[in-house]
This record gives sequence, C-alpha cells and structure tokens, in this order.
Amino acid sequence: MSVLIYAESSDKKLKKVSFELCSYGKALADQMNTNLIALTVNTENAAELAKYGAGEIINVNQADLESFKAASYAELIGKIAMERGAETVLIGSTADSLYLAPLLAANLKSAYASNVVDLPISESPFVVKRKAFSNKAFNFTELSSDYKLLSLAKNSFGIRENAVDAEVSNFDFSPDSKTLAIQIESVEKSTGTVTIADADVVVSAGRGLKNAENWTMVEDLAEVLNAATACSKPVSDLGWRPHSEHVGQTGKQVASNLYIAIGISGAIQHLAGINASKVKVVINTDPEAPFFKAADYGIVGDAFEVVPELITKLKAFKSNN
Repeated sequence: MSVLIYAESSDKKLKKVSFELCSYGKALADQMNTNLIALTVNTENAAELAKYGAGEIINVNQADLESFKAASYAELIGKIAMERGAETVLIGSTADSLYLAPLLAANLKSAYASNVVDLPISESPFVVKRKAFSNKAFNFTELSSDYKLLSLAKNSFGIRENAVDAEVSNFDFSPDSKTLAIQIESVEKSTGTVTIADADVVVSAGRGLKNAENWTMVEDLAEVLNAATACSKPVSDLGWRPHSEHVGQTGKQVASNLYIAIGISGAIQHLAGINASKVKVVINTDPEAPFFKAADYGIVGDAFEVVPELITKLKAFKSNN
C-alpha cells in the first residue's frame, strides 16, 4: 500500500514542482504509515528526491521516452503502481498532467482528484480538500476506488526537506507500440532564466504597455526580482509576446508567491488563471480597473513612471542588503 509520485523533469533536471510533490508524498506516506516511491524518467539528479523523503527512487532511462507522450507515460506509471502495490499515486498540476491524468486514471481504474491542496482529512473514507470554481472555493471529495490518483495544486504544500536513505534503481520498460504511434517532430521552448511554472515571482503586463518595444521595462523588473515574465491574452494574440507566456483561464495557470500585473485591466478570464497566487500587486492608470478588486496591493499610476522608479528602488535595496 505504498505511495507513488511521478516526479517530472526538464532537460534531464527535476522540476521545482517535483520537490513539492515529494514533500507532500512523504507527509502522506507518514500519515498512512507506509513508504514513498518516486518515479523519474531520463533524469540526471533523481537522487535529490531522497532529501525530500523518497525512500525508493526508480529512474527509467530510455531514448524513446525523452519526449513526453502521455499514453506511454501513463502506461509506465500504471505498471510501476501495480507492481509496487502503490494504491495512491500523485502527480503535479502541470501542463503534462492535464494529458496524463485521464489516461492514467483509466489504466488504473482509479478515481481522480485534481487541485488537491492538503493532506487527506480522513483515510477511511479517503477524503481530500480541493480547489474549485477557478480557485474561488474549496470542496471535499471522497475517493472510493482501490487506486487513487491525486494531482497536487502548485505552491499549496511547500517544499520541505526530510532526508532519508534512499535506494536508487533503474527500470526497464517496453512501451506498447501503439502508445508510440505519435511522433514528435519538433519542440519549441520559451527562453528565459525563469519559467512561469517554477517562478516564485511573476511579472505580467497587458496592452497598457502600448507596444512590444516597451517590454524591456517588464524584463528589467523581472531580472531584478529573479522573476518570470508573463502577459495577458490580447498581448499574445497581438504577437507582442509568445503564447507560452499567456496566463489566464485559456492560458497557463499561475500560483506564484508574488504576481505583479502591469497595465492589465483584470478580465475574469485572466483573474481565473492567477487567483491561486498568494500576493497580487496591480499597477494601472484606471482606478476602476477590475483587477484592483482582486489585488492585495494597488498602485494607480502610469506604468512608464511607476515601474522605472520601482526598478531603481529595488536595485538600491538589493545593493544595501
């Protein structure tokens, strides 16, 4: 009755979300008085998961799994879960998990609870707390199947070191030829020092910046804060920024510790994508902009005056501390 996590990686390095998932998995395994198993694919630093509680680490190294294919990965995770007797399987709330979860749930004949934010409030029955209605509410979901699949909401549990002695092993896996039918010809990745998925701070901007050339101001602020850059949907539609930076209900979901919105009015679709962020700061010339109602802090002013001053003050603060 083990707990199994699938720890995602990128460019052979574990993603930040995997350490949070491992921290949650260890706490859940302790609550259930069982052990935690971590599964990684083509990962060079898999052993780091031992720092966060994984007592057994399985690393699958296969060339035909270098590109993410949901069906093949669902087959692999399901096989490991059944072989190791892992009745509770955990995945992150990532873009890949949206494709992976339904296939994995079908393979395991399991119930699936997404956006889980805390440890189960009871084990029999198995009940978890989840975000609902675009992060505006919570619900409590009971899972009664033999296998249980959970995805952990980003930035909801935190990363907690809990070092254990770990056994690291390799696993030979031969995917069903049908799951390898889809061939990936190319992969385009957004460039930058910090990705939206891993960022603790996100600096986002909208049409209030007037044109793409003014985006250097956003990038300068992001550099000072070691933040990721993001944008509203109209901005990506106009081609000012890549679609990979579009956050909102139809774009990427953001659950950062700090979200700074510059020149974004705050349409409901945008707010639905950033509601999970802990602190929201809004800079806008319009005091009636809807975003101010959702903000923790608001600045009514011209971004072309406020942001350069903010950058100057932050640089001075960093140099003195």
